[in-house]
Amino acid sequence: MLLIHPPVAKPGEPPAGIARLAGELRAHGLPCRVLDASLEGLLWLLEQPSAATDTWTRRASRSRADHVATLRGMDACRSPDRYRRAVSDLNRLLAAAGRDSGAVPGLADYRQDGFSPVSSADLLRAAEEPERNPFHPWFSQRLPKLLDGVRVAGLSLNYLSQAVSAFAMIGFLRTRFPGLTLVLGGGLVTSWLRRPGWRNPFGGLVDHLVDGPGELPLLRLLGAEEPLCHQVPPAYDPLPLHDYLSPGLVLPYSAAGGCYWNHCSFCPERAEGNAYHPRAVQRVLADLETLVSRHQPALLHLLDNAVSPSLLQGMAAAPPGVPWYGFARVDEQLADPDFCRALRRSGCVMLKLGLESGDQGVLDRLHKGIDLATAARALRSLSAAGIAVYAYLLFGTPAETEEAARRTLAFVAEHREEIGFLNLAVFNMPISGDEADAYGTAPFYEGDLSLYTAFRHPRGWDRKQVRRFLDREFTRHPAVAPILRRDPPVFTSNHAPFFAGA
Repeated sequence: MLLIHPPVAKPGEPPAGIARLAGELRAHGLPCRVLDASLEGLLWLLEQPSAATDTWTRRASRSRADHVATLRGMDACRSPDRYRRAVSDLNRLLAAAGRDSGAVPGLADYRQDGFSPVSSADLLRAAEEPERNPFHPWFSQRLPKLLDGVRVAGLSLNYLSQAVSAFAMIGFLRTRFPGLTLVLGGGLVTSWLRRPGWRNPFGGLVDHLVDGPGELPLLRLLGAEEPLCHQVPPAYDPLPLHDYLSPGLVLPYSAAGGCYWNHCSFCPERAEGNAYHPRAVQRVLADLETLVSRHQPALLHLLDNAVSPSLLQGMAAAPPGVPWYGFARVDEQLADPDFCRALRRSGCVMLKLGLESGDQGVLDRLHKGIDLATAARALRSLSAAGIAVYAYLLFGTPAETEEAARRTLAFVAEHREEIGFLNLAVFNMPISGDEADAYGTAPFYEGDLSLYTAFRHPRGWDRKQVRRFLDREFTRHPAVAPILRRDPPVFTSNHAPFFAGA
């Protein structure tokens, strides 16, 4: 089997999904090859000569190699201006390379005129016309070299930014290798399959669509007689681990599927019915020990929606031996100064916290299970222990008003010394959410694959007003603006741990 991670996804760390599948297939004696087509395709596109004559693009082209080296070196974390220029210039080169195709590829996104990732008709047309994709000259040469002896190719589609190029690759494979079995899975595909009233528009193109984790469906497809009773660590060794654009090797690891809290209103995980499936803590710790010993990473990235309290305790008691970070829920455990110091000794350099709001009424109506007084103590305890906080805020939910948003601003301002980084998001209503029928009005995007619906805010706090508040008031506040300026552009939380320790 050939497992493919299609363009475009941030090229800062190897893809956990296909590495996990490769580990499971290998454990069953099933040979497979792995291709990070996003990383390889972006690096290839960066090397293409540019016909642009503007000063910025010519300057960026001359510094291409230096910029790539900057993102792979720790010096960039001590020179934010140099880092920002490298990211900006590389994005400029990618955009220039895609111009003839009507595409704007970037280090973390992809747009192309006439091809919407939420329209099945556009994705089918991308498959019919793969030569219009800017990555086509690369993958049309690269894929045939990997397909000798391969009878199944699987693509892991997790982000909208991957969809158009994934279908261009599928179209190429279907035409060039008509006998190949094509499988499409990943987080985005799972979300499509769980949309209300889903009907498969890709039946004539893709042989199998996978809903949820892909291990068992692939094992059955490939004829494995019996799934192993134990889970195995991801297989990262087939991937070009030293080519990723990060200041050292970052290894992602998923200790659980779903979310152990699973009560938050409007959460896509809850709306799609994703149950919580954790690995045993001792199994996780053993996997991390194996991965650290084998690859000596600079950083571990825990991918869980929220690392469970029991796993945090396990990490504190049995440190993995390298720095690590991940998402966690605000609770009494994180408000304990002694526990936070133990986490820091274990290597925790940053925690991402989905705070969402600084108004207790909003948090209660969203069923977040967060007490603001506890959150304040957690921020102080984490800061005192030397653990950076990357706080996530969500504006424009049906529970929020402009006055509540200002209370969020006041909370952030009060804790400005304890918040290292901020992510500001405007709320989207999941099309399959509990309250979509009450507030939804029409698809948020034009396309039959849209996962969100436009909605009427019950208090009139619509998206336009929310964005005006964020642009004119929140982001310009003297306590907030310095926090936002610290955020690494494009790579954001993926690179923030390196800056937190710089």
